[in-house]
Amino acid sequence: MASANYKELLAGISTFLFDVDGVFTDNRTLLFPGIDPVRTFHTRDAFAVQHAIKEGMRIIIVSGGRSQGVSDSFARLGVQEVHMGTRDKLGLLEQKISEGLDPAAAAYMGDDLPDLRVMQRVGLACCPADAVPEITAISRFISGKGGGQGCVRDLLEQALKAQGKWLTDGAYTW
Repeated sequence: MASANYKELLAGISTFLFDVDGVFTDNRTLLFPGIDPVRTFHTRDAFAVQHAIKEGMRIIIVSGGRSQGVSDSFARLGVQEVHMGTRDKLGLLEQKISEGLDPAAAAYMGDDLPDLRVMQRVGLACCPADAVPEITAISRFISGKGGGQGCVRDLLEQALKAQGKWLTDGAYTW
């Protein structure tokens, strides 16, 4: 389906993989001695993630960073698959494929070079508006929002709408 536009592709996407820093965050961290780096997430991204899960979408978090706070935040949203400290993101994707994930029915949103090879392997490569040039060059969907500014919501909202799952009863509760 190489000629399909991203909106047509979204109708068939059931799995969404996301990088964390630069996607859920704006790439800035606060550093204090003795504690995990402090990151902020956009609340609308969080809402879209939990809504997508309620509507049966599979969400997988893939991050090279390590943070218990980040893991705990995703767990509160209902994300079952959080892979922190992932040095080889493509290797993780290949493992998921061997376990039954269909790469053609998967989207990946990343913002920097460690995401590139994974993005080349999935059905829909996505990125925030402020991703590095190498990533925007291969992305079929480039959000109008930057990392940490609602790009995850942008993608998931469009996918949920394309699949008729946006304004369901689950949309009105957390």
